[in-house]
Amino acid sequence: MALPRASGILLHPTSLPGPYGIGDLGTEARRFVSFLHKSRQSVWQMLPLGPTGYGNSPYQTYSAFAGNPLLLSLEPLLEEGWLTPGEVEARPAFPPERVDYNAVSTWKMPLLWKSFERFRAGASGERRDELAAFAHRQRAWLDDYALFMALREHHGGAVWTHWERDVAFRAPAALQGWRRKLEQRVQFHMFLQYQFFRQWQALKAECQRHGIQLFGDVPIFVAHDSADVWGHPELFYLDEHGEPTVVAGVPPDYFSETGQRWGNPLYRWEVMAQSGYAWWIERLRTTREIVDIIRLDHFRGFEAYWEVSASEETAVNGRWVKGPGAAFFEALHAALGELPIVAEDLGLITPEVRALQARLGLPGMRVLQFGFSGDPRTNENCPHNYTRDCVVYTGTHDNNTSLGWLHEIEAPDSVQSPETAQAERERALRYLPSDGRQFHWDMVRQALRSVATLAIIPLQDVLGLGSEARMNRPGVAEGNWEWRCLAEQLTDEVAQRLGELTELYGRLPLDEPSEP
Repeated sequence: MALPRASGILLHPTSLPGPYGIGDLGTEARRFVSFLHKSRQSVWQMLPLGPTGYGNSPYQTYSAFAGNPLLLSLEPLLEEGWLTPGEVEARPAFPPERVDYNAVSTWKMPLLWKSFERFRAGASGERRDELAAFAHRQRAWLDDYALFMALREHHGGAVWTHWERDVAFRAPAALQGWRRKLEQRVQFHMFLQYQFFRQWQALKAECQRHGIQLFGDVPIFVAHDSADVWGHPELFYLDEHGEPTVVAGVPPDYFSETGQRWGNPLYRWEVMAQSGYAWWIERLRTTREIVDIIRLDHFRGFEAYWEVSASEETAVNGRWVKGPGAAFFEALHAALGELPIVAEDLGLITPEVRALQARLGLPGMRVLQFGFSGDPRTNENCPHNYTRDCVVYTGTHDNNTSLGWLHEIEAPDSVQSPETAQAERERALRYLPSDGRQFHWDMVRQALRSVATLAIIPLQDVLGLGSEARMNRPGVAEGNWEWRCLAEQLTDEVAQRLGELTELYGRLPLDEPSEP
């Protein structure tokens, strides 16, 4: 995939500011698009957009296709009369810098139900036809998803393996009976997805008007407690009770001395191949409708993945198992044409992974925070070793912020000794060079001036925030995915400074003139 030399910002929509406890797809999202434009950026990167569950991780969602209803803006529902101003204004005092997911869900989901009831009672024929057309167009995943969510609610949030056996294992008569019994809740979840995709397309159009491309994220694996696994159990390694026999993870690495036991069920790739990878083709077709560029998470897993027995408590005792390889991508290309994919190629990368990536012509990722360790002659994340066909980040959602990384030497999630960590920071200060007073801008400058075709900066680094603004700590179960920015932080001064650096290092949009 050929990318123009450009730059952008990484910010998940949940982290947008606003009064409703969580970022959404409304006014503040449009204001952020305006901030990107003022900053002379070309790309808005975000994390996976699916409906989150326990732990609130966008990498563990109830569907690989659906959007998160908590991201819905209430503003269009107000404008159309499905909600009243009084209902929306009677909101709790949400914390401005953190998402309290339980509080948001407790307040917002009943409001969304009210909007659905009023839509059902008073929507025009045209709007009803629009919803019906959406449901028909997305039926490959939406029918199962809506029923799954209705069943999950009916069973008090229990995992699908704890439901009545006939519906858990999809006996046709049971599915039909439950669909009738839970008809209103099924229709509610279809309505939420209709609203999500409607609002998303409006936001995407706003991005297009400002020359901003949306950079999405597709996790390789899906959650066990999901419509995907319940709807297609034959595609996963499950026992007779529907529980995973083996799960995904990665061996011990920079982030954890016991590895990361993700717990996702693993694919039966040989079964997927028999259908020509139909499930994946539909997944990426849906993704391509909502974003312009796709980050394919854990690319190395398509060459070989780390398999851990479900009985293991950590990821230490696992084994490498061959993935589908080039045949998978050839099937995608045959069905969908060339896809704008960036391979997330971090971690333990073997020559076989590099060969597959080269064969497919996929750009990879480089992380500046990883560039100051080991041998500077061979460290791929060290800027002087970059090639053009990559995307550089100061850090990803799994990293600390740049300032947090500089100052938090004895990080609780690091496998490094304090001495090694300190040596890395000292090398970074010499390399950039930086006196440490504006280290975040020095990191931003280094990323932008590199030869990498695309440079992506987490908003936390643009704003100069510390560890308190970290998005995720791998291996830590609680307190992740909660950070939010404040509207007053997105100043014209910050936009101007980022824009000047963007111009200086030749990353302006091609249709924008550059001054000498």
